[in-house]
Amino acid sequence: MPFLRLFLRAKARTSLFLCCLLPALLSAQTHARQYIVPTDSLVRKNLTEWRGLKFGLLMHWGTYSQWGIVESWSLCPEDEGWCERRGAYAGNWYQYKTAYENLQMTFRPTRFAPERWAAAANQAGMRYVVFTTKHHDGFCMFDTKQTDYKITDPKCPFSSNPRADVTKEIFTAFRGLGFKVGAYYSKPDWHQPDFWWSYFPPKDRNVSYDLKKYPERYQRFRDFTFRQLEELCTQYGRLDLLWLDGAWVRPAATIDRNESWQRGIPEGQDIDMPRIAAMARQHQPGIMVVDRWIPGEFENYLTPEQGIPAAPLGVPWETCMTMGDSWSYVFQEHYKSPRRLIHTLCDVVSKGGNLLLNIAPGPDGDWHPEAYTCLEAIGGWMNVNQEAIYDTDTPKSGVYRQGKLAFTQRGSLLYAIYLAEETETALPKEIRLDNLALPAGTEVELLGHKGRLRWEAAGPSTVLFSPEKARQTPPCDFAWVFRLKMPAGH
Repeated sequence: MPFLRLFLRAKARTSLFLCCLLPALLSAQTHARQYIVPTDSLVRKNLTEWRGLKFGLLMHWGTYSQWGIVESWSLCPEDEGWCERRGAYAGNWYQYKTAYENLQMTFRPTRFAPERWAAAANQAGMRYVVFTTKHHDGFCMFDTKQTDYKITDPKCPFSSNPRADVTKEIFTAFRGLGFKVGAYYSKPDWHQPDFWWSYFPPKDRNVSYDLKKYPERYQRFRDFTFRQLEELCTQYGRLDLLWLDGAWVRPAATIDRNESWQRGIPEGQDIDMPRIAAMARQHQPGIMVVDRWIPGEFENYLTPEQGIPAAPLGVPWETCMTMGDSWSYVFQEHYKSPRRLIHTLCDVVSKGGNLLLNIAPGPDGDWHPEAYTCLEAIGGWMNVNQEAIYDTDTPKSGVYRQGKLAFTQRGSLLYAIYLAEETETALPKEIRLDNLALPAGTEVELLGHKGRLRWEAAGPSTVLFSPEKARQTPPCDFAWVFRLKMPAGH
């Protein structure tokens, strides 16, 4: 994942999480004001369809899963908590980098079965997938011809497996169930010699040499990046999305020196997005390009990370969030409860966003069993309440949250989602919708329960009354959804 790393550690402290969460969400608000609507009609169509999907799966997976560490970041020679090295080679960066890159020689995910992931995600109600084809370490989880630092190279024992091109297998499995498919790709590459040139040891996450003195070297890196992305756009079937990470690789005009993480970015560290986007859309008409955290025509939607904006952004956006504590696999993971994740999904959707939930496969090629259990519980809830999620938006009234209630709308249907606390096992007798007056003739139902509910006006507000049978035997756990069907014209 990108630059805001304090809250991405496998065991990040809450105080550090909060320190980074606020700037991240404030940046999302700022970027919303700078958002540029795509001019390509096919991109707009794809974007509209994507906004209706609401719930997606992200997977961070690479050789680093064998050590159970924060993905790639221990290679970064910065004195930050999320870059901390551990283990036998921690005291010497050069030895550590060698040992890390030698993980290629022991990576053997023999339990890899993407159809199981696709089936579990589909049952949970997820409708699109984004997979890490390459993270910042440069290790490629696809069969690129630009480097031998890849899962399909003979040095990797899994290369002899007929499913060694895991990116192709994953895309095929999910596409077969109707998912939109996206490729996560890191713009920086800490293995590529034209980014981290070994003649000059790296000082931080940026290029290791003077871009003004060696422009031809950086041009080679640009060409390398272009060719890899062209491989993904031409050899892996239909792609709906390019999800580009590593926002310190950016045009000079977009660098904000007021933001601490951008102060060290050298000018000239531009990857030439116009060229990349033109190529991608030539091969994949309508493909969305998400050049994360770089406002402009190549950030087709915004991606606040590990948090939810306080209010709707007014533009297409997606919260990317971990199911557990870490983006990458850790041996002892602490997963969020189904209740918390369902409440998160409802909160995100009520504000007009999508939720991209990360689950990290392990070195054996499978998820922790708890991940499947969690998805199964989410799927049970979605089976009852999915109509309040898919193809909905922030209500026209502007009321999207109110205490324990989250609101969504689709056409003339307004949904009031009661987010139950863990101690609440029965519906409240009355649910008050403050300052929300329903027009006469509105029909109210509880999803999963047959029959209409009684309601009455209370001045500018509305009170819904729960049937006794539904109160004592709710149709689902975690959250209860009231469908309010208003007369035509409202």
